[in-house]
Amino acid sequence: MMHTLNELTGGGMMRENGSAILVTGYKAHELGIFSRDHPGIQVIRYALKKKMREYVEDGAQWFVISGQTGVELWAGQACLELRDSDQLNVNLAVLMPFLNQEEHYKEWQQEIYAQILEGADYTGYISKRPYESPVQLRQKNEFLVAKTDAMLIIYDEESPGSPNYSLSVAKRKARSTAYPIQAINRFDLDFAAEDLLQQNPDYWTNNDA
Repeated sequence: MMHTLNELTGGGMMRENGSAILVTGYKAHELGIFSRDHPGIQVIRYALKKKMREYVEDGAQWFVISGQTGVELWAGQACLELRDSDQLNVNLAVLMPFLNQEEHYKEWQQEIYAQILEGADYTGYISKRPYESPVQLRQKNEFLVAKTDAMLIIYDEESPGSPNYSLSVAKRKARSTAYPIQAINRFDLDFAAEDLLQQNPDYWTNNDA
């Protein structure tokens, strides 16, 4: 069931139980990822899932995304895995900035997007209109930060890119209230890749070192 901005600003089911964590980061093309079988996706999802599990263990019950390509879609997949495969008490909310944001997504991204919307526990539109101006994107960042309790972001200071917009809003909120911001940087992703490599049963036998 889709919800409107008025319903969302009134609180609603998303905020009835537990804290909500906003998860965001780079879009797929910013990471040089242009297909669903890119090896980097597995690494990013692994790193996200590990951090998200820690949040759940600390009492978080909601993860919130806007559904943009890249990190947010993979975070949605990680959340659904935690809920369905790992049987953790966690929920996924997708708060879309405007109507038909997936219109220009690649086909493989549209498929992931549709699966996430189908599996989400809560979906809604921040602006129930198609894209009209960058104002809607600014409104999205302000709204998502205002409605969540913390941020998990894949971000590297040397390559700010699009995540810098939402991060700036989060930092502004953090100056006046408790709003923890946890970043996964390129070094964290390197560690995640190494963890995945060592989990491969053939890792030690194939390692030439």
